[in-house]
Amino acid sequence: QCPDFVEPDKTPGVMTWDELLEHMDNLVSRGQDELKIWHKTASALQTGKQEQSETECSTEDIAHRAQLQNKLAGICEDMCKEVGAYPKCAQCPDFVAPDSTPGVMTWDELLEHMDNLVSWGQDELKGWHKTASA
Repeated sequence: QCPDFVEPDKTPGVMTWDELLEHMDNLVSRGQDELKIWHKTASALQTGKQEQSETECSTEDIAHRAQLQNKLAGICEDMCKEVGAYPKCAQCPDFVAPDSTPGVMTWDELLEHMDNLVSWGQDELKGWHKTASA
């Protein structure tokens, strides 16, 4: 009745044998097309259209590796948190472990703070002496 009318699928959601065979034929055809493209690319590489020396390849490889490491360094702690390794992230670059006693000053922290106060006080005294002698 209607030109170009396509009857709806009689088995929606189920692949019939005819549909399976047609799908496999399509996959074979697509695979052959892909192989032709790969062969063309491979022959272009072999004929030297994209020649690179070994040192150029090594240099480029090192640059790519550095880019990857830099990219991962920024998200290393996030990855450790996701896999449950945080705060034991010793492999992350520039990792500083979180304070194991937040809100409480340990003896080591107190001694370091007092050393800093002594150093700061000495610097202040030098500044005052310089101001007074001027």
